[in-house]
Amino acid sequence: MADVGVSDAPEGRQPFIVRASSVVAVLGGLISLATAAIVVASVFGRWFRGSAFSPLAPWIGPIDGDFEYVKMGTAVAVFAFLPYAQAMRSNIVVDTFTNKLSPRTVDRMDAFWDLVYAAMMGVLTWCMVLGTMDFYRSGETTMMLQLIVWPAIAVCTVLSGLITLVALVTAVQVARGQS
Repeated sequence: MADVGVSDAPEGRQPFIVRASSVVAVLGGLISLATAAIVVASVFGRWFRGSAFSPLAPWIGPIDGDFEYVKMGTAVAVFAFLPYAQAMRSNIVVDTFTNKLSPRTVDRMDAFWDLVYAAMMGVLTWCMVLGTMDFYRSGETTMMLQLIVWPAIAVCTVLSGLITLVALVTAVQVARGQS
């Protein structure tokens, strides 16, 4: 596999979908930071509640339902990072058997596996569309805060679709030798 990603092209020559994946990854990073802040605040709240600051307990304490926010935030953040990882060609590659092959043959193999990845992500996206519709119809909520679940799943579904598109773009780029 080539050492540079599809998104290493000059800014104007990058496909829109690749540029969009970098913006989505930054948003995923912000969600990760917010999730981490919730965890830190909740842990400190638990610590303060059992310490000398207990008179402040009505104002300082753990965040109710913190695990629900963390669960949803982590899921969205992971799905937000995957398109960028694919665009940068930074997924794990084992090239034990391809070391002696020509670069063109390796590119063709990489393009094939990008298509397989796109197909699998397409199937996953379709399953997630069906799951999102089921969660929407059922109105399922989280255990503690009674947050509706389907919006987080819907966001992950859209991001899964983005991964599918990015994998298709990288397959075409690699097949053309433009990676």
